[in-house]
Amino acid sequence: MKALIVGGGSVGRFIAEQLGATGHTVVILDNDASVVKQHAALGVPGVTWAKGDGCELGALKTVGVAECDVVAAVTGDDEDNLVVSLLSKQEFGVPRVVARVNNPNNEWMFNEMWGVDVSVSTPHLITGLVQEAVAVGSFVRLLSFEGGKAKLAEVTLAEGSPAADKEVVALGFPREATVVAVLRKDRVVVPRGDTVLRVGDEVIVLVAGDSEEDVRKILIG
Repeated sequence: MKALIVGGGSVGRFIAEQLGATGHTVVILDNDASVVKQHAALGVPGVTWAKGDGCELGALKTVGVAECDVVAAVTGDDEDNLVVSLLSKQEFGVPRVVARVNNPNNEWMFNEMWGVDVSVSTPHLITGLVQEAVAVGSFVRLLSFEGGKAKLAEVTLAEGSPAADKEVVALGFPREATVVAVLRKDRVVVPRGDTVLRVGDEVIVLVAGDSEEDVRKILIG
């Protein structure tokens, strides 16, 4: 896989190093010449650096964005991340665009209209993880995809949950929702139709379309 990371800060460098370590080809594009020079000299395997403004077509073309499988816009500026996403998707047809949301108030803009396939808002993600740790019997959104059209959510089954002691296949999940994992004590259960859900299970569900309310009723009541 070839990936372009726009933004050479700590977030961009970490992502690039992780991808490079697993055999992927990664280019980091940053407009600060000193940052590029400093980190390019380190010679991280699989990672190359380029000086340029990711909001400019010429810079994106120079680093071969049209050949990339994924672009991650992870600068510290939401406006820049949106512009990078839009150009990558509309001008170069990049299959997958991931964008960092710095200000959670801007998250509503990070959708397919701006070329964003997946947005990551650290404040919202942390909030969801905190809720997940303490909220039994609540519907907790962990991540959003496709501009909010799909969500990864978690419900810890409480006493009295209508899903407790029932097989997944018998619960009647809508077609636009699926149980992707069940966390039970210290292990992960890959769910099948005959998997029986128990009180205390953390049920991870992928929810799309308008099926969220139906999923709530099935798991919470």
